[in-house]
Amino acid sequence: MLTITSRKLNGFSRGLNSVVLGCGCVFLVAMVVLICLQVVARYGFASPPAWTEELARYAMVWVGLLGASASYYERFDPALVKIPARAPRWLKLATATVRAAAVLLFLVPILWYCFFGPGMNLTRGFLNRNMTMMAETVPLPMIWVAIAVPTFIVLTFLHGLARTFATVTGTREAAGEPDTAEADLTTDQKAPQ
Repeated sequence: MLTITSRKLNGFSRGLNSVVLGCGCVFLVAMVVLICLQVVARYGFASPPAWTEELARYAMVWVGLLGASASYYERFDPALVKIPARAPRWLKLATATVRAAAVLLFLVPILWYCFFGPGMNLTRGFLNRNMTMMAETVPLPMIWVAIAVPTFIVLTFLHGLARTFATVTGTREAAGEPDTAEADLTTDQKAPQ
C-alpha cells in the first residue's frame, strides 16, 4: 500500500517538477528579454522604460523560487554528508527524518507568516498586505509577485513528501536516486560520457 502511494506521489512530484521547470523557463526568458529591452532602450535611445526593470525583477523572483523548488526535487539542495546508495536502511531513514525536520523547521514559519501577521492577525499577513498594493510602474497587483513565496513552499513540501515516502518504502523513484544498474557501479567503473 505504501509502495503504491509512494510511486503515485513520486509520479505526481515528477510531473509537477516538469511544469515548474517550464514555468521557470518562461519567466527566465521574460526576464532576459526585459533586461535586453532595457539595455537597448537605455544605451541605444537614451530613454529606458521604467516598467522593464520592475517586471524583470518580478520575473527574477519567480525564477528564483521556482528554481529553488526544482533544485530541491533534483537533490541539488546542500547536504552536509552524502549518504551512499548502499547505506543501511536505518541510516537512510534517519537522514530522511533529519532532512524533513530541517525543511519543516525552515519553511513552516515562512508559510505561517504568509497568511498570519503578528497576533495571528490575518489582515497583517504577507499575502493580505500585498493584496492591496500595486506595482509602481504597471497596473499589476503585488499579490501576483507575493504568491510566489507560498507556491515555492508548497512545491518544496510536496517534493519533500515524495522523497520521504521513497526513502521509507525503499523505492528508487525519488529524483537523484540512481537506478539499480547505476547504483551497482562505483565512480571508477562508470563509463565516460
